Amino acid sequence: MSAFLDYCTAGARVAERSLAQRPRLGREERLVFVVGCPRSGTTFLGRAIGGLPGFVDFGEVTPWKAALPTSPSADELRRILERIRRIGLARGLRGVEQTPETAHVLGAALDAYPRALAVHTVRDGRDVVCSLLERGWLNADKEGRDDARLAYGAEPRFWVEPERREEFLQVSDARRCAWAWRRYVEAARATDAGDRLLEVRYESLATVADRLAEFLGANVTSAHRALDHFRGASIGRWRKELTAEQLADVEAEAGPLLRELGYA
Repeated sequence: MSAFLDYCTAGARVAERSLAQRPRLGREERLVFVVGCPRSGTTFLGRAIGGLPGFVDFGEVTPWKAALPTSPSADELRRILERIRRIGLARGLRGVEQTPETAHVLGAALDAYPRALAVHTVRDGRDVVCSLLERGWLNADKEGRDDARLAYGAEPRFWVEPERREEFLQVSDARRCAWAWRRYVEAARATDAGDRLLEVRYESLATVADRLAEFLGANVTSAHRALDHFRGASIGRWRKELTAEQLADVEAEAGPLLRELGYA
């Protein structure tokens, strides 16, 4: 029953957005997957792209999100999303799925939709740690579950290396957040997607409209209008918010990747 309700809820949300975008006849296969570590701008970017003419923002599709820890096949992923598209009257629009965890199964998602594209948004891992600590999703004292009934707190997620699951339980909250950032970014960047994957920096979202529009084959003016809403007031917040101990934990877990990406 819970799965049925999840589909109905997600489908109703998509239908509301599809109607605002004027549903089209036919079946559009050029979907867009927006991926990245949580708190890296996936929500903003998904909404921006989903608001362009001919697109629709699906948000985070709960049944899709709930299936990701099981490493679903391309066929399974397609079945989930096609059901949502049908309920949501969105088959004729270019759906934008923005569940961050899709980074870990991005190859299967692109196999499910051979004409789909993916946009990976990368943010300074230290700022991501600040935001994740604030949200508390990975904090040891956080209880409860998210909308897909996945546990909060220090419980090892599906993306934690099997041989390090016990360690994940024991480290500081800051290191656990840096761990998440590293694993999400590594997963997206390891996907063999060729020219179907565009990587953009969170810190540069206000300036990527031309490149994004060209990549998506979207209206340039509309892309500029959508990205004009980006505000980067939180860029560099780690300098004021992270303690020396927390920065040391971030460095221990994600220092090499931060340097590879030019953040440190």
